[in-house]
Amino acid sequence: MKTVLITGCSSGYGLETARYFHARGWNVVATMRTPREEMRSERMRVLALDITKADSIAAVLQAAGPIDVLVNNAGIGLAGAFEATPMDTIREVFETNTFGTMAMTQAALPQFRARREGVIVNVTSSATMAPFPLVAVYTASKSAIDGFTASLALEMEQFNVQAKLVEPGYCASTRFTQNTGSRMDGLFTEPYAAFAQSVFAGYAEPGPVTTEADVADAVWRAANDSTGQLHFPAGADALALVR
Repeated sequence: MKTVLITGCSSGYGLETARYFHARGWNVVATMRTPREEMRSERMRVLALDITKADSIAAVLQAAGPIDVLVNNAGIGLAGAFEATPMDTIREVFETNTFGTMAMTQAALPQFRARREGVIVNVTSSATMAPFPLVAVYTASKSAIDGFTASLALEMEQFNVQAKLVEPGYCASTRFTQNTGSRMDGLFTEPYAAFAQSVFAGYAEPGPVTTEADVADAVWRAANDSTGQLHFPAGADALALVR
């Protein structure tokens, strides 16, 4: 029976992915900043994790024991005019989306390398596949992980350890804006107000979109892939970008 450790499981993609793997007979270590006790069940462990803290990462990996797959899903969203975005806010986004993902990966690699097996699945965004306005910082933080993962996949191939990318499209039901807290305050200044209004009007009437189930399925396929495929677009809109 295999074990997967998933970050960012309090809602959205992470929660659905945890349920998806659990339903298929895997042991699941679901992690989040504030554990949801109602998620606990047989083969479903729930652990507190802050991926920006080295001691938290170390404690979770020790408590989890051997794992077969690491899914780096935890992240924070940000939308706003780049000109108005403070550098402290930019660093905060990178601390979670980029450095947190890299820190989790680095902490898990020794056990994968020693066993000569393991899979790392990094969840980024279709924003890395085509430019979108008003998400320059968020896109940069996720694009860094795209490049990191592609290089890591080649680096770890000698140890039979795989690295994969899942790239979701736009999902209206996720907490992209809710999990930003107050970070977006003041980021839509007057010179950008009309443009921002037109952009968000487009999001209010989207075409094909992504669902949490689309992402969970893509993560599952990436975790079980044996073909060497790196990119796993998730959702109708992400697939349309590929085409």
